[in-house]
Amino acid sequence: MILKMKNNFGVIVVIFTVRKFNTHYIIMKKSLLLFAAAGLTVFTAFKLSVTHENKPLEIGEKAPMVSEKMKDVSNNDYSLSDLKKENGLLVIFSCNTCPFVIGGMGDSEGWEGRYNEVFDHATAKGVGMVLVNSNEAKREKGDSFEDMQNRWKEKELKSPYVLDVNNKLADAFGARTTPHVYLFDKDMKLVYVGAIDDNVNSSKEVKEHYLKSAITQLAAGKKINPNQTKNMGCSIKRVEH
Repeated sequence: MILKMKNNFGVIVVIFTVRKFNTHYIIMKKSLLLFAAAGLTVFTAFKLSVTHENKPLEIGEKAPMVSEKMKDVSNNDYSLSDLKKENGLLVIFSCNTCPFVIGGMGDSEGWEGRYNEVFDHATAKGVGMVLVNSNEAKREKGDSFEDMQNRWKEKELKSPYVLDVNNKLADAFGARTTPHVYLFDKDMKLVYVGAIDDNVNSSKEVKEHYLKSAITQLAAGKKINPNQTKNMGCSIKRVEH
């Protein structure tokens, strides 16, 4: 017996005997169910990644959720407004697990080792700084609050490091990667967004210190150029809420 079935991809010909009809039917049914389940899994993962991610902040827009309190690794609660200094605030979405942050892609250093240098530069220029962990979907896989505390101590990080519960701040910013850098002026308007510099692999081979240059220009009251660069990193691991 020959059964012809058509779908969007062409014609599929299935050949079987009458006595084996039930067996082949069951195999086909199971295959279709597995295919549908795989498609649903992919769709669900995609939905979790983008459902609550807002349109990215644009230059000149004000920071959202500036009064929202977030727990710092010191067990104090801070808002963005609390951490802003006279010339503004630097927000870096970070984590404990991404190779672009911690290094480990071949000989890549990652950007985390430059955080303290950035913090010192920002502080000297009257700009506050905060690291934000929004990897809600990895709280049991290296990005828990305890993991954050341990990482902060181990690397002797100087900046406050806060927990973004349910990735709400990342969603409000439209932040996409770790790291993803946002620099705000004294009025909490976005003046620079993107990357820390042009070389994740080696601090010694950096040619363009985008962020440090932006901070210097901000403190000097100058127009920041460039005010936007391409952010590189791992996707923020979101959950639906």
